[in-house]
Amino acid sequence: MQERDYDERVSTINNKDVETHTIEEETTLLPFLLKTINKSRNSVKSILTRGQVSVNGKSYTQHNHPLMPGDVVGILSNHASIKKMALTGMKIVHEDQDIIVIDKDPGVLSMAGKNPNEPNAYRQLNDYVKADNPKNHIYIVHRLDRDTSGVMIFAKTEEVQQKLQNNWNDAVKERTYTAIVEGNVRKNEGTIKSWITENDAMRVYSTPYDNGGKHAVTHYKKLDGSKDYSLLEVELETGRKNQIRVHLQDIGHPIVRDKKYGAKTNPLKRIGLHATTLAFLHPRTDKLVRYTVKPPRSFKRLIKKEQKEDK
Repeated sequence: MQERDYDERVSTINNKDVETHTIEEETTLLPFLLKTINKSRNSVKSILTRGQVSVNGKSYTQHNHPLMPGDVVGILSNHASIKKMALTGMKIVHEDQDIIVIDKDPGVLSMAGKNPNEPNAYRQLNDYVKADNPKNHIYIVHRLDRDTSGVMIFAKTEEVQQKLQNNWNDAVKERTYTAIVEGNVRKNEGTIKSWITENDAMRVYSTPYDNGGKHAVTHYKKLDGSKDYSLLEVELETGRKNQIRVHLQDIGHPIVRDKKYGAKTNPLKRIGLHATTLAFLHPRTDKLVRYTVKPPRSFKRLIKKEQKEDK
């Protein structure tokens, strides 16, 4: 964390949110905090990692940072830290009394995975709302794959969660993604239809006939392209697991870096899939709301770079 991050946060936080201590004898940061803060060793380490500790106004996370007599250590409270710090790997696009809409980065889990200690969007937002009231809670409405970035919504009450989930197909009016795929897609637009099934190995596959799976429909429009890659706008008519990934493989244009579904290249160092727009009927007002997060600039930059190389 850069020093200015702490300074900017402190300038917006009341003094009561920062506990200060003047050092009386030479030591290092972690031993001092363990002696000063009445918390477990792991909790104290977490406070350090989150950048809640400053020395003479500058943020430090190193456990062995030296402390000298006269130094002033500031400890930012958990409440202030969670509410003022940027969330890791995500940012809040919209928040009201019923929902939180976020822009999730690639690589961030929607919820806890095999490693319960790995940061995820759900846990961070849960901590975020509990900073206002320990009784607050966050509820998962839908998920994005770890490597997919973009728009996600979470509910603030179980009632809102159930209303959205139980009426998802009727409430959601638009789910649009932006994808970078391998190869030059010849058709400017098209619709992919199939039946999608998940096998015992947890791999989703599709067939053009009814094999007992779920019917899936995906619409796409070509936005730009080069000899080796195409930029697509993809809209879901149905929302099946891995639907976009398997359908784009079906037409011979897998998403870049998506090895599971046939990709052979990795020009972006991430899967080229971004949830761009989510439009739905708000669970309280029943009015249509629409949230859009622009796709990463790297998507368009890749196409432009390839176009120049093609000339």
